[in-house]
Amino acid sequence: MSEPKRNTDPAKLAKVADAIAADLMQSDNWGKPSSLAPKMQDIDTHQFGIAIHTSDGNTVSAGKADEAFTIQSISKVFSLTLALEMFGEKVWDRVGKEPSGDPYNSIVDLERHEGIPRNPFINPGALVINDMLHKATRNDDGKTNVRDLVNALLDGEEVGIDDEVAQSEGGSNFANRAMANLSKHFGNFEHDVDDVLSDYVQQCAITMSCKQLARAGRYLMVERADPDDEDALERARRVRRINALMLTCGQYDGSGEFAYRVGLPAKSGVGGGILAVVPNTASVCVWAPGLDDYGNSLLGTEALARLSEKMDWSVFGSLSR
Repeated sequence: MSEPKRNTDPAKLAKVADAIAADLMQSDNWGKPSSLAPKMQDIDTHQFGIAIHTSDGNTVSAGKADEAFTIQSISKVFSLTLALEMFGEKVWDRVGKEPSGDPYNSIVDLERHEGIPRNPFINPGALVINDMLHKATRNDDGKTNVRDLVNALLDGEEVGIDDEVAQSEGGSNFANRAMANLSKHFGNFEHDVDDVLSDYVQQCAITMSCKQLARAGRYLMVERADPDDEDALERARRVRRINALMLTCGQYDGSGEFAYRVGLPAKSGVGGGILAVVPNTASVCVWAPGLDDYGNSLLGTEALARLSEKMDWSVFGSLSR
């Protein structure tokens, strides 16, 4: 597959982003809010934001790009990054790399595979990743939890946590608790389930804006590295693996449809955000809190499909030369 054409002209990006935002605000179908927490159920779904951070260091935005929302499952990208940094390929002894074909909170698939989650972006996979990170230490000065990592990626800018959402999710996490216990039954969960669940709901309740997420995700667009710098090469390899999983598993059991429509690695969250990556080119975040039947942002997906088309961005090749 050829590399996507690098088109990061700020003026064109601003025009495209403004047009997408203006057009989507006229939509007559905004999707439905998440039922995960009362605060999320009551949110006004008629909201949209987009931010694009390019490899040149520019950020272009439109709509409510400064509005903070809970990142929810987008946090799984950052927890996977930490796990791969600390444990390398050993991660895949406990978590698979395949699309699930089932809802993100399915317990049936976990039982079928004897406690080994299909991938790290569905809930049982994220819980096993969090079990690996719980009480983990490292010899370098790297981070060991998602919030600290995100703060570092934002050059020290502190992100918030929605305590109301965290408390609500923590008190009603019966399905997640069941999945963690089933993994523990099969010997794939080491720590106290409630302690790990606390870590998990805290990272999901992190609040960020589109601008912040686009900036925090900029490390995911880097693929090239000095061939003589083994550390840089390993970071680049890690990014490519994460991007591969985002493309194949990042939108739950709607990942195939998303790859067909958008053609970019991305990870969604039920807070309405989607973090997408244009390799070597841009990191993009969209937010619209109304969800589709898969639990992905309905208009966020539409926005990324339009952006990919207008900018000729796709991992499957460029339509123009």
